[in-house]
Amino acid sequence: MTLSHDPAPSQSVGKRPSTSSKTASRRKVVDSVADAPRFINRELGWLEFNARVLDQADDPSVRLLERAKFLAITGSNLDEFMMVRVGSLKLQAMGGGGRRDPSGRTATEQLQAVSKRCQAHVDRQYQLLRNELLPLLSEHHINQIDPDNCSNRLLAAAERHFRGDVLAVLSPQALHDRRFPMLPGLGIHLCVQLSPGDEIGPQPTPGPTETLDKRVVSNQKQLDASKDAASGDSNSSEAENEPPETQFAVIPLGRTLGRVIPLPIEKAPIDNKTSSKDGADDSPTESGYAYALLEDLVSHFVDEFFPGREVIQCKPFRITRNADIELREDGAGDLLGGMEEVLESRRLSDVVRLEIDANANSEIRDYLIKSFEVDPQFVFDIDGPLDLTYLFALHGLKGMNSLRDEEWPPQRSPRINPAESMFTSISEGDIMLMHPYESFDPVVRLLEEASVDPDVLAVKQILYRTSRNSPIVAALMRAAERGKYVTAIVELKARFDEARNIEWAREMEQAGVQVIYGIRGLKTHAKVCIIVRREPQGLVRYVHFGTGNYNEVTANLYGDISLLTCDEILGTDATMFFNAVTGASQPQPLQQLGMAPLTLRRQILDLIQGETERSRQGQKGEIIAKMNALVDTEVIDALYLASQAGVKIRLNVRGVCCLRPGVPGMSETIEVVSIVDRFLEHARTFYFRHGGDHEMFISSADWMPRNLDRRVELLVPVIDPNARKRLRETLQLYFRDNQNAWRMQPDGSYQRLSPQKNQTPMRVQETLYHQVVENRDAARQDSQSTFETHRPD
Repeated sequence: MTLSHDPAPSQSVGKRPSTSSKTASRRKVVDSVADAPRFINRELGWLEFNARVLDQADDPSVRLLERAKFLAITGSNLDEFMMVRVGSLKLQAMGGGGRRDPSGRTATEQLQAVSKRCQAHVDRQYQLLRNELLPLLSEHHINQIDPDNCSNRLLAAAERHFRGDVLAVLSPQALHDRRFPMLPGLGIHLCVQLSPGDEIGPQPTPGPTETLDKRVVSNQKQLDASKDAASGDSNSSEAENEPPETQFAVIPLGRTLGRVIPLPIEKAPIDNKTSSKDGADDSPTESGYAYALLEDLVSHFVDEFFPGREVIQCKPFRITRNADIELREDGAGDLLGGMEEVLESRRLSDVVRLEIDANANSEIRDYLIKSFEVDPQFVFDIDGPLDLTYLFALHGLKGMNSLRDEEWPPQRSPRINPAESMFTSISEGDIMLMHPYESFDPVVRLLEEASVDPDVLAVKQILYRTSRNSPIVAALMRAAERGKYVTAIVELKARFDEARNIEWAREMEQAGVQVIYGIRGLKTHAKVCIIVRREPQGLVRYVHFGTGNYNEVTANLYGDISLLTCDEILGTDATMFFNAVTGASQPQPLQQLGMAPLTLRRQILDLIQGETERSRQGQKGEIIAKMNALVDTEVIDALYLASQAGVKIRLNVRGVCCLRPGVPGMSETIEVVSIVDRFLEHARTFYFRHGGDHEMFISSADWMPRNLDRRVELLVPVIDPNARKRLRETLQLYFRDNQNAWRMQPDGSYQRLSPQKNQTPMRVQETLYHQVVENRDAARQDSQSTFETHRPD
């Protein structure tokens, strides 16, 4: 297969190789369970994952602001799920939707099940927020202020902010002919219901303490009176007797103004002898923090936008647009320009979800549903603040350390000497880093050193997702500006990072970097960087392989693995892989690396089959795998056959798992656990006993069809004995967690694990962090007990 930016019509880039008879036999299951449903629905499996995150927000043992953060994460997760997964199901249903997924459901049936589950999930989110988190935050003096129900002092401060910072920025838009303007998805907007303009004259500006609800009652009374008067005129025509149609307006709140607005802290009464200074004290401290939400502030003063009109009601709403829109690469001559069109298409795509304030009247509700043509089963009446991601701002408040987790700063690996160059450290042996427990800085430092090292000739890098102010991108541009041969594959199709990647690609091209925009028909998802350096013995390739992105920010939040090596075979394989991608050429056989979409699927299946055959022959078979998602049905069936042969299989799957563990006769020896804790589990690591050879791998790929068939991925063997031993021991730890681990049941549900009688509580992330700290301390102790003499020049 040739990797091409413009494949010939006869080619099928990324297509799974034809199934051999040997593979077909692997996909069979024993007759006794052939009729049993073998797969969990992917969408419902994902919702189970988000429910586990929500359980963290519902856990009283978790510190309060961390609980708020987890609740915000569930909201952000659900937004993406609606945009992508529900958007995809909507498109399938519109196209006929007759094809059934591996769990046996059509697209329409999946949408019905997803809607029911999501409604219950949202209800639970807001019950938790209203009944527990907001009251607890208030007990700790973090108060959400309602401008309709607060003191004169706070209302005066809110009004100052509204008139000084808000009124001049926002613009209302009357909805003529009841048609909506094109509103962006995921933003908060206000729908304003106005009484008929012809019947309402200018009204006096309400006092600062008069609530909107009081004004609504007054407005409605005036409307009723005017209607009664009109109906009493016997000489009027029937048309004139009809009340004028209610009018609507919208106020998009946009993203310019901050949503969380700090207000003065209401302090407790003090001794008369002590006087307090007037003025706003809006700095977050342990003594408290008060804030209002922008939509509440604007709603309270909404009359200011409509002088001379009567406001019947003003309520927030939020729409989610279909983001499952991808480039038709067969018709796109310019990939960069095509991706910009995709971004514009998403902005204009259909609405797949509508969230409305639960107190909105039926006229506003019906008007919004009709205007956006939303499926009623995806209309959510929200009893609380729309968009829970505002809670991230509360989690970040300064001075609230007692309500957050204690800091676990990333540690320096004892394998890396800060006084030596990274090239020296790597040349002494492979280095494996476990992020975020160990710092990502060595990876950044490697590239920064390479950019100025006169002996470095070339740098080759794949970029999938990067940070906003990426030091890695800066190092690549600096290297190119210094005359080094720098090539970067920038994946423009990385969902939701397309705009940033387009910007980086243009900047790097201007700096002299040779930029490749990925491969036609595939996403380039592998994590690899190659640095070619001239040394006395010849050219040496220094390589970084990773399971996570080249993003120094998320590297402090995600659990990932880095492998730094100058192994000759791995370096040669990495170069051949990279050149095949950039040169759109026929990849040559690689000695040690596995590459999707060409060989990685086959290697995974062969490794599973190897354990199966050894177990059938009476040997011990064992598989331990850690990944984000397990969806691929061919791999799952291979695991089922391995289980039926007696192979012990332990799977740590953070998110979606479509495999059913523990089913008699099908998967009795398979255990599936999921860890949900302070760091996002993101590493893909695999262990196969392989007759006692204990083979270990890291990978950029989950066991999903998209990773194995539609992306460019890498499977990397861990060869160094020390690194292999450490990685295996780490994998085993994930099955000892009894604090933040969930065991999957055969029906797809999960049960949280807790310490059994006489069992010591164990939290894997905490254990890994303490191990790293102990290794650091031991290395410091060793360095202090070692004497080193000065050497003559």
